[in-house]
Amino acid sequence: MKTTTTELSIRRADERGHADHGWLNSQHTFSFADYYDPAHMGFRSLRVINDDRVAAGQGFGTHPHRDMEIFSYVLEGTLEHKDSMGNGRQLKPGRIQLMSAGSGITHSEFNPSPATPLHFLQIWIQPRERGLTPSYTEWHPATEHADAAKVLVISSDGRDGSATIHQDADIYRIRLKPGQTVTHQVRRGRGAWLQIAEGALALNGVALATGDGASTETPGTLTLTASEPTEAILFDLK
Repeated sequence: MKTTTTELSIRRADERGHADHGWLNSQHTFSFADYYDPAHMGFRSLRVINDDRVAAGQGFGTHPHRDMEIFSYVLEGTLEHKDSMGNGRQLKPGRIQLMSAGSGITHSEFNPSPATPLHFLQIWIQPRERGLTPSYTEWHPATEHADAAKVLVISSDGRDGSATIHQDADIYRIRLKPGQTVTHQVRRGRGAWLQIAEGALALNGVALATGDGASTETPGTLTLTASEPTEAILFDLK
């Protein structure tokens, strides 16, 4: 699909894989668990975008990971995290936790509320090398971020207060009001993926809504204009 400034590939929300386990309703942008689609195995180092809704009082029991950068972005409710490094946290909407599984960890993710459902995005990015020392960090929005259209939340060097990832990846939270516009420059040799968490916007004139994704590997300017209150994540990847 061509636009005036760059070439976009669109991944519509209703085309994603779906798993309903009763306590967990999950949409898979890329192949995951029992959902396999060879045409959608990931994008550059981005391997998983799971849109997860967890019932009150339910969650993922303790399970292992290794050699993956895993971060969660809470949209609704509370996410309780525990891991074998001794971390125990509860995250609220707008916050991000980033765990480098490295040489191996175990963790659990739980909805501690007896009444409120949990909605969050879980994202996996492949690290630049295997066997790293496991680590954990968080990003919490500062006061000045409340109305910011574009905020760097994860980067390889931790600049501007972002969480640090072991990959050449810049990850931005996008938050737009109706009619508001923000741009992003895709540099040569890099790719961008935009995931709409909630809301609706036009990306270089192409309408995207909740759950939709779009990617490009063509250098140029991405222009995002919201038609309703919108929250999204923008990945800029080597």
